[in-house]
Amino acid sequence: MNLGTRGSQLALVQARMVAALLDERTGTSCHEIIIKTSGDRLSEAHLSEIGGKRLFVKEIEDALLAGEIDLAVHSSKDMPAVLPDGLAIGAVLPREDPRDAVVLPGSASPVSLETMIKTLGNAPRIGTSSVRRTAQLTRLFPRARFAPIRGNLDTRMRKLDSGDYDALVLAAAGLNRLQHGHRVSATLPIDACVPAPGQGIIAVEIRRDDERTRRLVGTIDDRSAAAALHAERALVEQLGGGCQMPIGAYARIVDDAIHIVGVVISLDGSRVVRAEASGPISDATAAGIATAQRLLGEGADAILAEARTGASAVEGLQP
Repeated sequence: MNLGTRGSQLALVQARMVAALLDERTGTSCHEIIIKTSGDRLSEAHLSEIGGKRLFVKEIEDALLAGEIDLAVHSSKDMPAVLPDGLAIGAVLPREDPRDAVVLPGSASPVSLETMIKTLGNAPRIGTSSVRRTAQLTRLFPRARFAPIRGNLDTRMRKLDSGDYDALVLAAAGLNRLQHGHRVSATLPIDACVPAPGQGIIAVEIRRDDERTRRLVGTIDDRSAAAALHAERALVEQLGGGCQMPIGAYARIVDDAIHIVGVVISLDGSRVVRAEASGPISDATAAGIATAQRLLGEGADAILAEARTGASAVEGLQP
């Protein structure tokens, strides 16, 4: 089977995890095909300037639709809430740590959030390209200067250690998968910084009508992670949000029930709307929709409209 993936360190690690599981459980061998996406070609541009994270999956999805590959492996948080016609998520792997992590220069022992805030001082320079992280962290670090940072993990770490930033905020899952978990100085509690929908979940995308591939990847599907992802993606779809919107969502499974929390926050962190819902794991999508409706009822639509206007203004300033 032909497996499509980006060529970044993290993407290759994740693709090989999927390939190894398919080989172990079905005896199926995967031929790795690296596809360079628009997001990879524009590696130094700010995401809001180049169209958001969809650019990290478009070319791979085009290859999947064209039959050039049989399955694609993505970080699920990079995928749009609504997939192109003819494509579906066929499986997901067990979820890694979904939280955001703070990384300080050099090696440091993990500390509490309170100690982290004291360590960074009044006006730290924090590297992150996520509007969701920036909006939430502004409430923790009111005087912080947030600056976009792109490139692979090694590049980001070099910029941090050379003094360009006082801290980076990255997904704990990516750091762990790349064997850099020792660099995590603090993980941010869900209550303080609700993760991106799908953060920590590897998704396998397939053609909807490819029953053979669906059966094969079904052998590696994790029921709990899949339910959480369905709930979180349903929330985003109901809100009409995208990758570069200040939306956080996190669903967890307890026994046969799913509990989801969602947050929509203004770009400057001054307004936040939060909602929760629960339901049976068999109807995870309904829990995500219910949470989104509660967010909208509390005024999330106005916050998102302002965020979209701000994003459009940034795009309009580009040469």
